[in-house]
Amino acid sequence: MATQATAQRRFSFLQIAITLQTLTIFLQAVSAGLLLTSSYGETLHSAGARVMYGASMLYVLAAVLAWKPGGGSPRPVWHASGFLVLASVQVVLGIAHIPSVHLPLGVLMFGLSVLALARR
Repeated sequence: MATQATAQRRFSFLQIAITLQTLTIFLQAVSAGLLLTSSYGETLHSAGARVMYGASMLYVLAAVLAWKPGGGSPRPVWHASGFLVLASVQVVLGIAHIPSVHLPLGVLMFGLSVLALARR
C-alpha cells in the first residue's frame, strides 16, 4: 500500500510538472501578443521564457523521479528531454529574432504539451 501511495505522489508531481509547462507555454503566446501591442510585452515575454525553460527542466526532473525508483517505462523521460531540447532551440531562436521559426515551434510545443497532458 505504501508503494501505491508513493507511485501516486510521483504521478501527481509529473502531472503538475506537465500542467505547469503547458500553462507557461500558453502564457508565452499571450505575452507574444503583448510584445506586439504594448511597451511592457518584451519584458513579460523575456521573463516568461525563463519560467517556461524552468518548467521544462522541472518536467525532466519529475519524469526521472517517476521512472527511476519504480522501474517503469523511460518513455516520459524521453518526452520530457525532447521538450527541454525544443525549449532550448526556442530560446536560441527568440534571442536570434527568427520569428519565422520561433512562432511555429511555439505552437508545436504547446500542442505537444497539451497532448502529453491529455495522456496523463
